[in-house]
Amino acid sequence: MRSPRPTSPPRPARRRGPRRFAALLLGVAATLFPTAVPAGASAPPPVPGTLQAYDIGSVFSAGVSSGGYMATQLHVAYSGTFEGSASFASGPYDCARGLLATALNACMDTTQNLQLATLEQATRDRSAQGQVDPVENLAGDPVYVFSGSGDSTVKRPVADALADYYGRFGARVQYNRSTAAGHAWITPLGPNSCTVTQTPFLNNCGIDAEGALLGHLFGSVAAPGSGTGGSLIRFDQNAYAPGGSATALSMGAEGFAYVPASCAQGASCKLLVALHGCKQGYAYQGFGTRFVENAYLNEYADTNDMIVLYPQAAPTATLENPNGCWNWWGYLGDTAYARHGGKQIEAIMGMVRALRGTGTEPPTGDRTVLSSTDAEDGYVKAAADGSGAAVGTLEDVYGLALGRGTDGKVNRSVVSFDTSRIPAGKEITRAWLTVTRSSGSGDPWASPAGNRLLVDLRTGCFGGCAVEPGDWSAAASVAGAARIDAFSSGSTVSTDLSTGALAALNRGGVTQFRLGFASAPSATAYLFVNQAAPVTLTVEYR
Repeated sequence: MRSPRPTSPPRPARRRGPRRFAALLLGVAATLFPTAVPAGASAPPPVPGTLQAYDIGSVFSAGVSSGGYMATQLHVAYSGTFEGSASFASGPYDCARGLLATALNACMDTTQNLQLATLEQATRDRSAQGQVDPVENLAGDPVYVFSGSGDSTVKRPVADALADYYGRFGARVQYNRSTAAGHAWITPLGPNSCTVTQTPFLNNCGIDAEGALLGHLFGSVAAPGSGTGGSLIRFDQNAYAPGGSATALSMGAEGFAYVPASCAQGASCKLLVALHGCKQGYAYQGFGTRFVENAYLNEYADTNDMIVLYPQAAPTATLENPNGCWNWWGYLGDTAYARHGGKQIEAIMGMVRALRGTGTEPPTGDRTVLSSTDAEDGYVKAAADGSGAAVGTLEDVYGLALGRGTDGKVNRSVVSFDTSRIPAGKEITRAWLTVTRSSGSGDPWASPAGNRLLVDLRTGCFGGCAVEPGDWSAAASVAGAARIDAFSSGSTVSTDLSTGALAALNRGGVTQFRLGFASAPSATAYLFVNQAAPVTLTVEYR
């Protein structure tokens, strides 16, 4: 029996600070990094190219607003890869929990409680289920948080919660809350004054925030250079988008990477993934490379052996994401947006791995983890012979039902996956389901003795893709595709899908699985699964 495993390899051991439950709040004075004011933005003109492999050790993330949320998502989901993060004007990991209303009212405004303890526990649960890397990796990681008192877009208590969130996992948090900055990336090259909130959302507050955040992430930092000593590579983001279309993910066709001469010549370098905010992407209304040129990161890259990767989000033509924000609330139906399998996350991870020389095609590596589609998941109850079937109504309260309930009905559950996200042209070698027990009564595996919980597979949907009564007895494409052995708590994985089931996975759309006991339990004996998180399908390929 396997246990769920993180998809990132363990990173080299490094010294970590003690676990702490409150963030270390450091009011960073404006004079902490005194420098002469730079003359103005400068960067070499972009040149077409591809992401080549370099000698990269440590990897970090940084972002502003939606980019700050994405920087945190990358750090938490792939903490085996990312060793620290910096965020301007954003809040805690998966604050929105897949709901736009929560994003607006709890994670930007404060009219709704963002429920920090719930966010912490959800992160720990995802770690236990293998949906994000082990949370133990976060202990001792450097985290930089910035919030200005003039920011009415993402209000101060939301950023406070980000600092507190990381502190609960033992991260070393440096929190600059000393200025009256508006909603912006803070940079000496910013054309805006400190307190405003307006395009291009690049504000000059008379401080060197980049020197501060990089000094905290790296431990020390050399003075900045000109920002023109390297190459600015313009590359095709479609090459890293799951499914091959960046547009389908609300990402731009073009991304950028600044590569200093030292890194190009073979020096051991660090990698910073820098994420713009809403209305700052290259493809947003002619915004172009203003963030790339004015973020004041290329200047430090030249003198600190640091490659800067600038992935690009892009606006949708619909109302899903008209401002070209990064996905931090689950738009375009991506329910995995904040964890392994999230489409934008996997695209960026593909870029990171390409730069590190450990893979170039998306989703990266040889495995993808798909989350079931909540709107199409559910359970059906019927008599033991299948008569009187009806859709169950307690999913939101208890989860997906299996076995014989107190009403004497026998329950079967159906879960749905978008298996078109498995990379085209890859040979699937192995796949399995992961389920998490929520509650139950009795032992349906022992009623009758030797009962088996079987997994049937349907290429496409058993009926309509939304659960319906006929799903209880509808024909499967592959019956008994896998088995789930008895477990009394936590998460477990099925046996590997059979060879026939692997071949039956729908590479062009939806695949559904039906979970049910081979024999109707002779007495009340049931369990509920996955009340708080989706079932996952892990697929390995080559």
